[in-house]
Amino acid sequence: MKRIEGQVRGIGKMIDDDKYCIDILTQVSAATAALHAVSISLLEEHIAHCVVDAASSGDDEAARKKIEEASAAIARLIKS
Repeated sequence: MKRIEGQVRGIGKMIDDDKYCIDILTQVSAATAALHAVSISLLEEHIAHCVVDAASSGDDEAARKKIEEASAAIARLIKS
């Protein structure tokens, strides 16, 4: 996340310095890809821990809620 934060600050500086638009867009694309990678990692962790724990607890309602959460998160990622 610190690297992404640095990338975003760098993009702001590029805009302030009136750098070439295509170069800025390239950096925006790189930051977006990095954020997507973080999102996927977080989703994997959620499924591996929260969803699996809820599913193995025997509480069908809790498992259903965790699966719905994961599905909604996947839908948001697909839209972005």
